Amino acid sequence: MQVRSIGAGRVYRIAVTLLGATMLTAAMTACTVKPQPLGQVELGAYAADKLRRVGSDQPLPGPRIDLYEAFARALKYNLDQRVEIMQTAVRARELSFASYSMLPNFVANSAYAGRDNYAASSSISVLTQRQSLEPSYSQDKNFVYGDLSLSWNILDFGLSYVRARQAADAVLIAEENRRRVVSRIIEDVRTAYWRALTSERLASRLRALEGRAQTAIGDARRLYADRQTSPITALTYERELIEIRREIQRVEADLLVARSQLAALMNLPPDLPFRLAEMEGVEAGLKLGVAEADLVRVALENRSELREVAYRQRINAREATAALLELLPGINLIVGGNADSNRLLYNSNWVGWGARASWNLLNVFRYPERTGLIGAQDALLDKRALAVTMAVMTQVHVSRIRHALAMKEFETAAAFRQVQRRIVEQMRASASALSASEQTLIREEMNTLIAEVKFDLAHAAVQNARANVYASLGLDSFPLATIDGQDLPGLKQAVRASWLGIGAVFAEAPPIPRVPAPSPLKLRH
Repeated sequence: MQVRSIGAGRVYRIAVTLLGATMLTAAMTACTVKPQPLGQVELGAYAADKLRRVGSDQPLPGPRIDLYEAFARALKYNLDQRVEIMQTAVRARELSFASYSMLPNFVANSAYAGRDNYAASSSISVLTQRQSLEPSYSQDKNFVYGDLSLSWNILDFGLSYVRARQAADAVLIAEENRRRVVSRIIEDVRTAYWRALTSERLASRLRALEGRAQTAIGDARRLYADRQTSPITALTYERELIEIRREIQRVEADLLVARSQLAALMNLPPDLPFRLAEMEGVEAGLKLGVAEADLVRVALENRSELREVAYRQRINAREATAALLELLPGINLIVGGNADSNRLLYNSNWVGWGARASWNLLNVFRYPERTGLIGAQDALLDKRALAVTMAVMTQVHVSRIRHALAMKEFETAAAFRQVQRRIVEQMRASASALSASEQTLIREEMNTLIAEVKFDLAHAAVQNARANVYASLGLDSFPLATIDGQDLPGLKQAVRASWLGIGAVFAEAPPIPRVPAPSPLKLRH
């Protein structure tokens, strides 16, 4: 009978083992995951959704967009800037989560347990090896128990505090990244706006002269066919007009991209029809209200790249503090209430408390290597800070030189345009007196068009150089809180009143005297 009982138990254990192996194999098979690429329908729906939402949350522009609205739309709706906003929000959430890590653990547990027979046991005497008590049990077959405990690890609190301080620095790094993106957006908008406006001016002026130029070329060919002029005169005139048109087309091809770039910066569809408003000319020089010798100091104090490295150095320094804290033993304090439905317990409800200390001795051996790694990272960040410092100094110096050269080119282009305007006025007077041909007048008007375009390009180059100077100084292009708290009309007014609108950071610069355009051309700069 004893043998049969042992054999039945062995068969039972073998059956349970086989059942467990079968269930484990089935679970492993069920948990096998294979890559599932998106289907064409899903990709199409995904693309359609993003295309619908990319610019759906902003009002359409009016018939004309001025520079202030372009700034406001880029600050409000540019997607790169919105990505940085979300990055900052994520870092802020991480900081909030890290702050909660400093709180103690307050854990509630509840469980149910049962078995098919009693958990009975007996005792064997150590001296006689005989059973000293008959089998008995002190636990029901089925019972429910639970506890509500508060535990606080002092070492974890210290580490959590250090991690929270590092998370706070990560928030500041995200804000510096956003400042850098906003500064780049402002710089790109300023450059793209003036180049796009130059492209619009060129297109309108070219349309006004294109028909007259074609008529003049046809007249020259007709005079040559009727033998009323020499072949070399007609061909030379036609060649000059074609060369002028080729130069205009070359400039036009370079400027056409600026409109799409400006639309992308404002988060508008590239094919959306909009016009740009005429703006006043450039200011006389670049006045910042600070000595040139102090520009590098101002840049080093405000550039987001250098601030980011400083914050990373502070994070690395706090990592050294965390490494030192991990060397200490952890003390865990516990207090909690317990309840058990076991009817055989004399006290089924009780309050317990305790303390436990633990110390990972291997951290002592890891500490030298970890401090060495932290020291190497600190040295790397220090060298990176020096490299950024040199890059900032170079950018400030180069941007100032570029602005000075751009202003000289602008003054030269303004003088050339003025001379060409006088020439075309003389030609118009001569054509009215029939002492100059219509072909000669058209040629000079096309030369005047090129002079106007080169003036506009020089003007756009000055604006680009000015934007580079502002960006090299690292000054806030616009307060981030104002961007988040204003609607589009309010943001436009705020931009107009800021240094973006008046054109100077610390001091308002007087406008350069404008040369009035001849009345037939109706040009304004």
